Amino acid sequence: MSITLNPNIRVLLIGASGGIGQALHSAFAPAQVTTLSRSADGLDLTDEASVARAAARLPGPFDLIFDATGGLEIAGQGPEKALGQIDPKAMAAQFALNAIGPALLLKHFAPKLGEGPAIFASLSARVGSIGDNHIGGWYSYRAAKAAQNQILRTASIELRRKNRQAIVVALHPGTVQTALTEKYLGRHRSVTPDEAAENLLRVLLALKPEHSGGFFDYAMKPVPW
Repeated sequence: MSITLNPNIRVLLIGASGGIGQALHSAFAPAQVTTLSRSADGLDLTDEASVARAAARLPGPFDLIFDATGGLEIAGQGPEKALGQIDPKAMAAQFALNAIGPALLLKHFAPKLGEGPAIFASLSARVGSIGDNHIGGWYSYRAAKAAQNQILRTASIELRRKNRQAIVVALHPGTVQTALTEKYLGRHRSVTPDEAAENLLRVLLALKPEHSGGFFDYAMKPVPW
């Protein structure tokens, strides 16, 4: 069954040029979608001035801001398998993109959410769950994603004080067949970007204010912190 957003919904999709971002852009139609990406707009989440400039030129308000940014491998550095592989610079790069990046988006774009029902959703990953970590490894990526989740949780509390209908959530899309994951497919069931986008859209449509501050997967099931 096809599901769609209301044409009057105002959406800001950040990270629109990635595999999931492109699929979300199509899935969000016929809503009014504004897009931002590094490739098309020069948006650099590791540079606050870049984020601030992007926010300044978009008037808002938006009913939905969706952060589809992130990176698993940065500068060719793959996930660590053991403590001995930890590299401080690589770990800092993970935090800069996957944790500080979403924090900067919240800082500069959350004020552009509408005063009524409004959602700020950010793609996270199940490997960022501390409670669900049973196999170890991937120190930097796991830690950065756990930090991202904490930032989103904390922001949800602040935004709720200003707007009780505001929703801030972390979303796990599942293992999606994109360039980001192509080296790591096989361990888990994977889906195409279009399937992932439809699943995420279904979750977005089911969200209510009481879900704010939560971490949910593509089936709307809570993910342990």
